[in-house]
Amino acid sequence: MALMRARQGTGSAAPATDARAFVSLDDLLRLKQRAKGFSFLPHQPVHSLLAGRHASRLRGRGLNFEELRHYFEGDDTRSIDWLATARLGSPHVRVYSEERDRPVLLIVDQRSTMFFGSRRAMKSVAAAEVAALSAWRVTSLGDRIGAVVFGDQQVVDIKPQGRDAGVVRVLSEVVKHNHVLGQPAPTPAAGQLNEALRHAVRMATHDWLVCLISDAAGEDEETARLITRLCAHNDVLAVYVHDPLEHDLPDVGPAVFSAGLGQIEVDTSSQALRSHYAREHADWRARLADLSRHRAIPILPISTNLDVPAQLRELIGRRSEHRAAAAQGRGLR
Repeated sequence: MALMRARQGTGSAAPATDARAFVSLDDLLRLKQRAKGFSFLPHQPVHSLLAGRHASRLRGRGLNFEELRHYFEGDDTRSIDWLATARLGSPHVRVYSEERDRPVLLIVDQRSTMFFGSRRAMKSVAAAEVAALSAWRVTSLGDRIGAVVFGDQQVVDIKPQGRDAGVVRVLSEVVKHNHVLGQPAPTPAAGQLNEALRHAVRMATHDWLVCLISDAAGEDEETARLITRLCAHNDVLAVYVHDPLEHDLPDVGPAVFSAGLGQIEVDTSSQALRSHYAREHADWRARLADLSRHRAIPILPISTNLDVPAQLRELIGRRSEHRAAAAQGRGLR
C-alpha cells in the first residue's frame, strides 16, 4: 500500500509535508564526495528487513586469463598452476587481468507512489540519492553507468557511459522526472514498474550489474518473471525505499490520504483499520521477501528518515572495509 501524502481532517499539515520534496542536480552532484566506504559488489551476507540475512550471489568483476608463464622470483606463490608445473617440469604461474569495464544499470523509480515521506525526505528523493551515490561509486571504479528512469507516464533509457559525463546524464534524467512529481498530470499508466523492467531486460544482455531502486509498488507475477529473466545472465541488486509511516498507520484521528488519482478520508483512530493496514503491508513485504530469496537477490532497505550515504555504508560498507584492511595486511591491493 503506497500513500502520496496525508493530512488531518481538520486541515492541519501531516508530517509528510515536512519532508524534503524535491532534489536538484547540484544536490546529487555534491554527493560525489560521499560516495565512499561501500561497494555494490558484496561477497558477504547483507542485511535485509525483508528477507533477513542471506548470502549474496553477486559475482563482481571477473578475471580474464592472459597467459601461462614461468614462475619468477617475487611472483605470488598462490598463482602457481601445480598441474602445469608437474607436466612441464618447472614452476609455472597463471596470469589474470581484472575486468575493468562492467556495465551497471540503475532502474530508478520516480512514480507518484514515491512522492511520499514523513520525516527527512520523500521516497523519490531518497531513490535519487541512492542513484547518485551508486553512479559516482561505479564510475570511480572504472565501470560504465547506465539507467532506466521511469515515472507515471514515461520510461527513459540511458546507455552506459563512463566518467563524470555518464553520471551527469543519468542524474539529469532523474532530476527531470523528480520535478514532475506533485504537478497535475494524466492518469498514471498502469504497469510502469514492469515496463521499466522490460526496458532493462532489453538493455542488460549479459554480465551486467542491475540495481533496482524502487518502493516496488505494483509488483505482480509479471514482475517476478521479468526479474527472473534479468537474473538469468546478470547480477541483480534491489534497493527497497520505504518510509516508517508505511509500516504502521498512526492514530491521528480523521485524516485524508491521496495517491494521485483521488482522496479518501479515514478515521485512523480505528484499531481494526490500523490492524488491517499492518497485516496487508506485512503480507506484501512477505511476497517481496519470497521473490528475493527464491532468486538470491540481495535487498538493501533504505528508509526516508535516515541519511542515505550512512545507510549504504552500514548495509554494504562495513565488511567491505574489513576485507580491504585484511588485504592490505597481506600485502595485497
